[in-house]
Amino acid sequence: MSRVEKYKGVIYRYKRYITFVIITIISLVLPFITIDGNHLFLLSFDHQELHLVFIKFSTQELYLMPFLLILSFIGVFFMTTLGGRVWCGWACPQTIFRVIYRDLIETKLLKIRKRIANKQQEPEGQYGKKTIAVLIWIFLSFIAAANFTWYFVPPEDFFVYMQNPMEHTILLGTILSLVAFFVWLVVQSKENFCIYVCPYARIQSVMYDEETIQTIYNENRGGEIYAKDEATGQSIGDKLYSKQKEILAVFDNAECTACESCVKVCPTHIDIRKGTQLECINCLECADACTKVMGALGKKSLINWTSLSAVKENDGKPKFVRARTIAYAATLFVALIGLILMGQTKEYMQLSINKTTQLYKVKDEGKKVENSYTFLFENTQSQNHKFYFEIMDNPDIQIKRPKEAFKLVAGKKAKKVVVLYTTKVLAKNENSFTSIPVKIRAYAVDDESKKITIFRETIFSFPKLGELK
Repeated sequence: MSRVEKYKGVIYRYKRYITFVIITIISLVLPFITIDGNHLFLLSFDHQELHLVFIKFSTQELYLMPFLLILSFIGVFFMTTLGGRVWCGWACPQTIFRVIYRDLIETKLLKIRKRIANKQQEPEGQYGKKTIAVLIWIFLSFIAAANFTWYFVPPEDFFVYMQNPMEHTILLGTILSLVAFFVWLVVQSKENFCIYVCPYARIQSVMYDEETIQTIYNENRGGEIYAKDEATGQSIGDKLYSKQKEILAVFDNAECTACESCVKVCPTHIDIRKGTQLECINCLECADACTKVMGALGKKSLINWTSLSAVKENDGKPKFVRARTIAYAATLFVALIGLILMGQTKEYMQLSINKTTQLYKVKDEGKKVENSYTFLFENTQSQNHKFYFEIMDNPDIQIKRPKEAFKLVAGKKAKKVVVLYTTKVLAKNENSFTSIPVKIRAYAVDDESKKITIFRETIFSFPKLGELK
């Protein structure tokens, strides 16, 4: 191995491209993966369902949402503490969209841009090619918009709805709005969205510490390119040493060649040599550029994905295990355990019981007491079932109506008027009525697995004894 080959290092761009392809394939394929009609993730407002890890939950079971939100937010904090804005540079849809539009369509396909390595100079003229680029992106935006809606409207419904789009104007309007937003985001806003609009850029800086992995220029080797006030340590405006001889005049052993390849390639238009900046999205394009230049000189890159403490220790190792990361990891673990435990309480049907305003009816000259209820059944399964119920642990209370099981279509609800009665004297209070606890077991009579069952509690009101005479 030659000295030059030894120091060429890793080109992060290709790793990012592979990551983008994997993320895109996963995003497109996931909505189509189902087990028994249940999706890996689906939040359906139409069917009022949440599908999570191939388990279906109705809107009455959204007690899982707080755990999902905790996992999402703490996961972002944990990721940022470890790797800075790694999400922005390696997984954010906006970044992926911009790479597809700028690097693939404009540069590689249509040759509007001369080189991927220069992102500072916007191409002039070529309006025909630019129009074609926008049209291609509009087409891809429709795919992206449809893919986004598949996590809220499952594909099996989406393609049926789109056969008659004017009957589903909300869905159609959502798709068109998303397409318009994606076109504006990628063609007009560009990386300005990351710099000025994205809220993540504003909150991520407070999560950093000296061990956070970031894109960092090594001033110890390259030299302090921007002049600093010796008293305060702050940069003096934007004054910089723009030529290698200027740098060497101040820093004898400085290795930076002042080629500015790192500046030209930056999509957010910053100079990483100025230090850690809010606009940096950790795309590591500058590290790739420096790797090529310094590798040709038989040296390591001056820009690396590392931590400030590691740079201060002269190529030391970042410390991933520390108090902050342990705290985030522990919180994530607790939230995950909570999600798993709550998920195990999944009910395979739903039943709400409401008692009517009339407490009871006395019939047959005081020999029979009836109570009326409204039972709201919901079949949360993907198949039709027959449902019925029984009274547990109280043989003196019987079911008057309904007498037989009833069919309920998958995903639908049915309201049933239920009348319970007793011919026994269940209280001996002369002055007031008595509330008797009643336990109800509802179930699918045709369920061989015996999983579709649920227990609910209500009360049976019995009159004071004087009313029975």
